[in-house]
Amino acid sequence: MDNLRKFSEVMSILETHNFDGTNLIPILQEVQHEYRYLPEEVMVFIATSLDIPPAKVFGVASFYSHFTLKPKGKYVIKICDGTACHVKGSSEIISALRSHLSLAKGEVTTDDMLFTVEAVSCLGTCGLAPAIVINDDVYGKLTEEKAVEIISKIQEKEGI
Repeated sequence: MDNLRKFSEVMSILETHNFDGTNLIPILQEVQHEYRYLPEEVMVFIATSLDIPPAKVFGVASFYSHFTLKPKGKYVIKICDGTACHVKGSSEIISALRSHLSLAKGEVTTDDMLFTVEAVSCLGTCGLAPAIVINDDVYGKLTEEKAVEIISKIQEKEGI
């Protein structure tokens, strides 16, 4: 993605919010929705455009856990590892998906930027344990095999 497009999208978001720094959180939310993360150069551009210190933008972006400073894949797989899911085998599901996607230790996003795998503390779906959410779709009562099958179907749909 070239910088001109990146900044024109951000300008549109800033215009929607009347360049009002009190709307920093919704601005960052919209930017992240557009780009799937908050690029450093875009945050500096936002700070400059809102006439606020870049440290304030970075501070807000790094404080709230729903913001990410690293690119995420097209499909974000959130695997619950809370108590109910953990007891029912979520750790094995995490391992199976990481293995299926060939993610090395410490990596969370596939090289093709298609998948990001995140373990989360709770999805609020204890009755479906173990569960995962892929973007906005919830899958429950999973086994390692079922989880890998779901990812395989997405890969098939994507031509992989």
